Amino acid sequence: MKNLFLVYFLLHSILGLSQKKTLQTKFTSEKILLDGKLDEAIWQSVPVATDFVMFQPDNGKPVPENKRTEVRVLYDNEAIYISALLYDNEPDKILKEINKRDDFGTTDFFGVFINGYNDGQQNFQFFVNAADGQADCLATDTNGEDYSWDAVWNSKALITSFGWAVEMRIPYAAMRFSSEKTQTWGVNFFREIRRDRQKYSWNFIDSKIGTFTQQNGTLEGIENIKTPTRLFLLPYTSFYTHANAKQKTYSELKGGLDIKYGISDAFTLDAMLIPDFGQTKYDDRILNLSPFEQQFNENRGFFTEGTDLFSKGNLFYSRRIGGPPSYSPKKEPNEKTIEKPTSVDLYNATKISGRTKGGLGIGYLNAVTKKTYATIKDTISQETRQVLVEPLTNYNVLVFDQRFHKNSSISLINTNVTRNGFFRDGNVSALVWDLNTTKNTYNLSGNFESSYVNDIENKKTGINTSLSFAETSGKYRYNLGAKLVTKDFDNNDLGINFETNYYSFNGFTSYRILSPTKTFNSFYANINAYTQFQKETGKVQADEINLNVNSSTRKNHHIGFGINYRPIETYNYYEPRSEGSYSIDPTRLGGWFSLSTNYNNKFAIDVNPSLAILNESQRMSYGFFIGPRYRFNDKFALNYEFNFFRQNNNKGYVDSSSKNKTLPDNTIIYANRNAINYTNSLNGKYSLNSKMNFDLSARYYWSYTENKNFYKLENNGRLTPYEGYTENKNQNLITWNLDMSYNWWFAPGSQLTLLYRSNASKYDNLINKDFGNNYTNLLNNHDLSHVLSLSVKYFIDYNQVKNVFLKS
Repeated sequence: MKNLFLVYFLLHSILGLSQKKTLQTKFTSEKILLDGKLDEAIWQSVPVATDFVMFQPDNGKPVPENKRTEVRVLYDNEAIYISALLYDNEPDKILKEINKRDDFGTTDFFGVFINGYNDGQQNFQFFVNAADGQADCLATDTNGEDYSWDAVWNSKALITSFGWAVEMRIPYAAMRFSSEKTQTWGVNFFREIRRDRQKYSWNFIDSKIGTFTQQNGTLEGIENIKTPTRLFLLPYTSFYTHANAKQKTYSELKGGLDIKYGISDAFTLDAMLIPDFGQTKYDDRILNLSPFEQQFNENRGFFTEGTDLFSKGNLFYSRRIGGPPSYSPKKEPNEKTIEKPTSVDLYNATKISGRTKGGLGIGYLNAVTKKTYATIKDTISQETRQVLVEPLTNYNVLVFDQRFHKNSSISLINTNVTRNGFFRDGNVSALVWDLNTTKNTYNLSGNFESSYVNDIENKKTGINTSLSFAETSGKYRYNLGAKLVTKDFDNNDLGINFETNYYSFNGFTSYRILSPTKTFNSFYANINAYTQFQKETGKVQADEINLNVNSSTRKNHHIGFGINYRPIETYNYYEPRSEGSYSIDPTRLGGWFSLSTNYNNKFAIDVNPSLAILNESQRMSYGFFIGPRYRFNDKFALNYEFNFFRQNNNKGYVDSSSKNKTLPDNTIIYANRNAINYTNSLNGKYSLNSKMNFDLSARYYWSYTENKNFYKLENNGRLTPYEGYTENKNQNLITWNLDMSYNWWFAPGSQLTLLYRSNASKYDNLINKDFGNNYTNLLNNHDLSHVLSLSVKYFIDYNQVKNVFLKS
C-alpha cells in the first residue's frame, strides 16, 4: 500500500510540473492605489497564484513554505494590476541595492512575463526589485532578453515584517494582444531570492528543454477590453557647451521629437525626427592591428530598442547609419585635408514592426542621412574647397518572419542602401530558418544570403550560406555545422562581414548538470572544433580545438578554465591585405582561467589570466585581467578594472608597394613586433533612490606596437629578412574618456540628464614607455575636450491627455 501511495505521489508531482497552470483574473471598478500595502478589499476576492517551483539551481524543487510567493491579478479598461506577497522568514537579510532602471544589481526581484497572443514566441517582461526599482525587456528564445526596450508603467515595492510586497499597474498600451472579446494570455511569475542565488517561477520552467518563452502558464478571465490608441510623444530638448584649446568655447541648443504610434493591435510605428545622440555612451576605441575594421556596440536607443526582428540573419549593423563617411576626399599633391567629419548626420529614422495573430512578423526600417563634405586646403594658394564624402543616402531593412508550432520560424530579409548620384549602392537578400521539433529536442537552422553591389564600374554578387543541426535538450548536447562564403559576398553597406572566400566545418558537444551537487550549483563543459578552408586553393585557413569549463560553487563563486589548440600551420589570406597572398601562422597552444567571487558580498573580485605559446622562436602572448568591486552600502558602489595584454614577437603587416611607391613592385612588408595594451576603467554609482542616480564611467587606454625588425612576405607564405626597410612603423595610441552624469526620472517615461564629458586621444609613432607621463601629457589643455550638456525628455500619452480633456 505504501508503494502504491509513493507511485501515486511521484506521478502526481511529475504531472503537476509538466502541466501548464491557469490563473483566473477579474474585472475591477475599484481604484487601485499603488502603495505596496494591498489594502483594497477586491484583492482578497481574486484567485491566488502560488506553489512556485525552483528554476535555478535545483530545477523543479518546490519553494519552502517560509519563502512562498502569492500573486493576484486584476484588470480594468485601461490596464492590468498585479500584486505579489513575497514571504521571507528573514526580512532583515533581503538584499536591496538601489540601482538605475534596468540594472538589477544585488537585490531581490519579482517579475511578470506576459505573452498577449499565448503563442510561446515573445514575452513582455516587467520586473520590480526590493529597492523599488524597475526593469523591463522583450524576451525571445532566439535573441534572449532585450533590456533596451522600455515601456511606461507604474509600480511600488515595500519591505514588510513578513518579507516584501509589490503592486504593479501595466497599461495595455505597453503590451501587444489580439482584439478578441475573450482573452487568453500566456503568463508566468518569477522571483529571485538574491542572497541564496535561487530563482523560482510559478509555472515550472524545465531546464532540460532548450526554451524559456514556451513554458508560460495561462491567464484567463479578461473580457471585453479594447486595445487603446497607442500614441506616445517624446519631445526633447538639449543644451550643450563645448570647450577645448583648439577653438573658442561655444554653446548650442537642440530639440527634436520621438513618436510611437500603434498602427493596429499588432504593429507599431516608431519615428525619430531631428535626432540627437550627443549623450550616447562613448566607444571603447582600441589600437587595431587586424586587417578588419573595429566593430562597435550600438548605444543609440532608437537602434537598440525592439529590434529583434531586424537582427534576423545578422545582416543589420546599425552603426553604418550615421557612421563615418564612406569616401575619402581625392587630393592633389599640394593639398591637405583640414576638416573631415567623423560621422554623418541623420535627417530622420523610422521603423514599423509587429506580428499578426497568425505569427507573421513584419519589420521595416528606414533612415536618411545628410550630404557630408570634407574641407580641402591648397597649401600654395591657401584656397579651400568642399569635397563630397557622403552623398544623400537612404537605408532600408525589410523583414518577414513567419513563426509556427510556437518554436520555429522562417524569415525573409532584405537590406538596401541607395546613395544619391554616382556612388556605390548595396543590396542583400536572405532566407533564414530556425526549425525545432515539437518537444524542443532537436534544431535545424541555417541561412542563404545573396549580395549585390553596384559600384558604378565594379558590379559584383556573392553568396553566404550555412546549415546547422543540433540536439538542444538534456545533459548532453551537440551541434554540427557547415558554411560557405564566396569571394564577392559583401554586405558591408548595412551589415558587417570580415572574412570571405572560404568554406568551413564546425562541431560542438557539451555536458551540463541539471541539479546541484555537493560541490557545484552549476557545471558546464564543452568541446568545439572549427576548420576553415580557402575556397579556391583548399588551403587550411583556420583549425581550432577548444575545451571550456564553467561552473558555480555552492557558495556562488564562478570558476572557469579553457584550453585552445591549433594543431597545424594555417594559411592566413587576410593579414597581407593583398588578394591571393597569404602568410603562414604557426601551431599554437593556449589557455585561460577565470575566477569571479560572489557579487552578493560587499567586496568581490574578478580575475582572468591567459597564456598562449606559438611554435616560433620566443613568440607568445599573455594577459591578465583583474576587476575588484566594492559595495559600500545600498546606494554607493565602485568597480575598477585593469586589463593587460602583451604579444611578444608577433608577426604582422606594416607596409606594401601598393601603399608605398618606394618599395619594389609586389612587395609586402611584415614586422616582428611587440604589442602591449593597458586598459584602466573605473565605474561607480550613487543612487539617491530608484529614480535619481549619479553615475561615473572613466576609461584610460594605452596601446603601442614596437617593431624590432622587418621581413618580406614571399610567395610561399614564409617570411625572409628585409634589411633595407627603415621607415618608422611603430604605433602608439592613448585615449581618455570620462562621463559623469545625473539622471532623474521625474515622471513615468520622462527623464532629465545632466552630463559632463571629457575625452582626449593621441596617435603617433613615437613611443614613450613612461605610463604616468603619458597620462599627464594626454590630459593637458591641448588634447582634452570638454562637453557639459543638459537634456530633458517628456513622455506624453495620448490617452491620458484625452482623458483630461474629457473630464474637463
